[in-house]
Amino acid sequence: MSDIIHLLPDSVANQIAAGEVIQRPASVVKELVENALDADSTEITVVIKEAGKQLIQIIDNGKGMSETDARMSFERHATSKISKAEELFSLRSMGFRGEALASIAAIAHVELKTKQRGSELGTHLVINGSEIIKQEVVNCSEGCNFAVRNLFFNVPARRKFLKKNTTEFGHILNEFRKTALTRPDVNFTLIEDDVVVYKLITGSYLQRIANLFGKSIQQSLVPVNTKSSIINISGFIGKPETARNKQSENFFFVNNRFMKHAYFNKAVLSAYDQIIAKDSAPVYFLYFDIAPESIDINIHPQKTEINFENAQMIFQILRSSIKESLGKYNIVPSIDFDREGAFEISYLSQNTLIKQPEITLNPNYNPFDTETKHNSQSTENFHKTQQEKDNLGNWDELLSTFENPGEKLPIQKTIQADNSLFTSNYVQLKNKYIVTPVKSGLMLIDQKRAHERILYERFRNEMKSKTSCSQQTLYPVSLELEPNEFSLIYELQNQIREAGFDIGTLGKSTIVVSGIPSYLTGSDPEELVRSLIENIKSEEGNISNNVQEFIACVVSKSASIKYGQKLSSPEINQLIESLFSCSSPNFSPSGKIIISILNTDEIEKKFK
Repeated sequence: MSDIIHLLPDSVANQIAAGEVIQRPASVVKELVENALDADSTEITVVIKEAGKQLIQIIDNGKGMSETDARMSFERHATSKISKAEELFSLRSMGFRGEALASIAAIAHVELKTKQRGSELGTHLVINGSEIIKQEVVNCSEGCNFAVRNLFFNVPARRKFLKKNTTEFGHILNEFRKTALTRPDVNFTLIEDDVVVYKLITGSYLQRIANLFGKSIQQSLVPVNTKSSIINISGFIGKPETARNKQSENFFFVNNRFMKHAYFNKAVLSAYDQIIAKDSAPVYFLYFDIAPESIDINIHPQKTEINFENAQMIFQILRSSIKESLGKYNIVPSIDFDREGAFEISYLSQNTLIKQPEITLNPNYNPFDTETKHNSQSTENFHKTQQEKDNLGNWDELLSTFENPGEKLPIQKTIQADNSLFTSNYVQLKNKYIVTPVKSGLMLIDQKRAHERILYERFRNEMKSKTSCSQQTLYPVSLELEPNEFSLIYELQNQIREAGFDIGTLGKSTIVVSGIPSYLTGSDPEELVRSLIENIKSEEGNISNNVQEFIACVVSKSASIKYGQKLSSPEINQLIESLFSCSSPNFSPSGKIIISILNTDEIEKKFK
C-alpha cells in the first residue's frame, strides 16, 4: 500500500490558519491596528468600504519595514516580537505569533507600501492569495500602508456567511473602540465609505471614553484606582442608574490589551449586588496592570481569553475596589474613605497564616440578673429598625385578615381561570409576586412578566388591526447614538414608526424621539428607545423575518412594571383582570412562566 500522508502546500495551510485568525473583516482591522501600535505609531487611520468586504486600509506613521522585513512579514510564524519560548511569559507587545499577515494574504488581495524612518525609499508589495505578484522600490510616506481588498475572494463559503454591512461594520466599530480605548496617547481616525466616523485626538482615558461613547457618559462615571502588591486596577465604573439590560459597554484591559473574563465580570456584578436589577449590567472600563509573567495570553488565536495565576485574589481585590469607589463617591452608604492613609485591600495567599479569632467571655455574666436583662433588652429595642416594626405590623394585619375573614376581606369578586375559582383577595409578596388563594391552594403570579404579556398582546392586537398610534411626548428627547446604532435605527425606521414611535434624525448620529406608542404613556422614551437599540444590536441577525414581533417583545419588557414596585389594590385587580383576558396568560412573550400554583397538598406537607 502506498503512503497517504503528505505535507500541505503553504497556501492551503495559510488558508486553514486564516480560519482561526481571520473570522470576518473586523479581525483584519484588529490585527493590522495592533501591528501599527507595536510599531510605535502615533497616528493610525482606518479606511473601510462596504463594511470591509471591498476594502480595509490601515495607514500608520510607525517605524516601517525594510525591504527584507516587508517580504518576510508575510511568512507564517515570522515575527520580530519573540525569539525563544521563554519570552512568551514576559510579553508586552500586542502581536507575537506571526500568523496575522500570512493569514490575511492567503484569503485576500493585499497591497503594502512601507518605508523605515530616515530612509529615502520604501517597498511596494502586491500579494494575491499568498502569491507574490509584485515587489518593487517605491517613494512613499514613512510607516506602513496596508490595503486589503476582496476579503475571502478565494474562499466563497466563508464570504457567503458574512452578515449584512451594518452588522459587519458594527463588529469593525467594536474592534476599533477596544483598541482606541487602550491608547489615548495615539490619534485614531475611522472612515467608512468616505465619511469620517471618528477623529480621536490624544488626551486622557476619560476624554477618550467620552469621544467614543458621547460627552454625556462622563457625568455617569466614577473613577476606580487601587494599587496592591499583585495588581493595579484603574479606570471607571458607571453609576447604578446607567446599568443596562445588555453588556454593551463593559471593557476589561490587561496591560493595554482587551480581554474577556467571565470570572472577573462576576466580581463586578457582585459589587453591584442589590444596587442594580439582577438582569442589568453596569457600565465599566477597567484597566489591569500586572506582571506579564503572572498571566498567559497564548491560549486563544484572538488573544482575548487570558489566564491569571492569582485569579481568586484578583477577584477579591476587584470587587473591593469597586465597592470602595461606589462608597467613596456616595453611590452607596459607606465608611469614610477620605481618611488619611492609603486604602489597602487585604487578600489571602498560600503563605498567609490563618489566626484563630479571640473571643472575650465575661465570667461574671448572670443570665438571671433582671437588671442586666432589662438593659440588654432596651439596647436591642433601641436598634430595631423602623422597617422591622413596619413588617411586624404588616404581618399582624395579614394574619388578622385570615383569622377574621368576615370582618376584613373586601367585597368578593370572582374570576374563572383554568378551572380554578379565585377571589380578589390578593397579597403582594416582596413587591415581586402577587399571591391569592384558589380552590387548589395558592396562586403565585410574577407581576413583571404578567405586565409584559398584557403589553405584548395589546401591541400585537393593535398592529394586527392597524390601529397603533403615537402619543406625543411633552418635550422631544434627543439621543446621541454610535454610528452603527444610527444605521440600525435608520434601516428599521419604517417598522419602528408603524409600531407607534415618532423618531426623526438630527445630523449623522443623533435621533429625536417625539412620540411613543399611546398605550405606553408614562414610560421613559429614552429608556424605551435605548432598550430597543440594545436588543436590535444583539439580535440583529434573528429579527429580519419578523421585526414587529421582535419590537413587541422588547418594548413590552422595557415598559413593564419593575420588580420592587409596590402596587395598590386597584392596580393589582386591574393587572390580574387584564392578564386573564390575554390569549396566553401562563407565559411571558419570551416563554417564561407567569403563574405557578402551590397545591394544598404541598402546603400541608410543610406542617407534618
